[in-house]
Amino acid sequence: MQPVKQATNKRRSPLSFLKNVLIAHWRSLLLLLIGVYLPFQFFEILAMKVWQNQAGFPWDVPILLSVHSQAQPQLDMVAVILTKLGSIWTVLPMVSAIAFILWQRRWWRSLTYVLTTALGGIIINRTAKVLMHRVRPQLWISSAPEFDYAFPSGHAMTSMTFVIILLILTINHPRRWLIRLCGSLYVLAIAWTRLYLGVHFPSDILAGWMVAIAWAIGVSFIIKPHLNLANPIIADATVDETTLLPKEKQTLAKE
Repeated sequence: MQPVKQATNKRRSPLSFLKNVLIAHWRSLLLLLIGVYLPFQFFEILAMKVWQNQAGFPWDVPILLSVHSQAQPQLDMVAVILTKLGSIWTVLPMVSAIAFILWQRRWWRSLTYVLTTALGGIIINRTAKVLMHRVRPQLWISSAPEFDYAFPSGHAMTSMTFVIILLILTINHPRRWLIRLCGSLYVLAIAWTRLYLGVHFPSDILAGWMVAIAWAIGVSFIIKPHLNLANPIIADATVDETTLLPKEKQTLAKE
C-alpha cells in the first residue's frame, strides 16, 4: 500500500509544482500576456495589413479627415509646438538627465534598463520604417511636414516608451498615479498632433504604441530594474545596484 501511495505522489508532483509556480507568478504571467504578447500580436496584425496594402485600414482616412475638419489657425500653432514634445530630440535630453541621475546614484540595473530601452526603441523604429516603406498621408498640406517613412510613428513610439520608463522607475512612488495620469495625457496629446498635422495614419500611431509597450515592458522582465528600486528615483538615499541575480551569476560563471 505504501509503495502505491509513493508512486501516486511522484506522479502528482510535477502537476503540483506547475500549480504552485502558476499561483506564485500569476501576476507576472498576466503582465507578460497583457503587456508584451498581446501588444506584439496587435502590432503584427497592423504590420501585415500595411505590408499587403499601403492604404492601410478603411478607418485610417476617415479618422484623419474627421480630425482635420476641426482645423483652425490657433490649433495649427498649438499642434506645431506641442508635437515637438514627442520628438526624439526633445525626449532624448530628458532620458539623458534621468540616466545621469541613475549613474550618479550608482543604480546600474536601472541605468541599464533605461539605456537599453531607449536606444533599442530608436533602432526598432528606424528599422521598421525602412522595412515597411509606408508613405505618409498626403490629404492636405501640413503645417509641419515630414519626409521620411510613416510606419510606425516615431513620435507615438518615443512618447509611449518614455512614459513606460518613468512608470517602471517610479513603481514604488506614492504619487505614481499622477505620473500615470500626466503620462496618458502626454501620449494622447502627441498622437493628436500627428493626426491633426496629417503626417500619420491612425494605424501608424497604434503600431508605435504597441511596439513601444511590448519592448519597454519586455526589457523590464529581462533586466528587472524594479528589484533594486526600494525607493523612487527622487529619493535622497544612494542605493548600490551592483548585486547580480543568481541566474546572472551562473551565466557569468559558465563563461
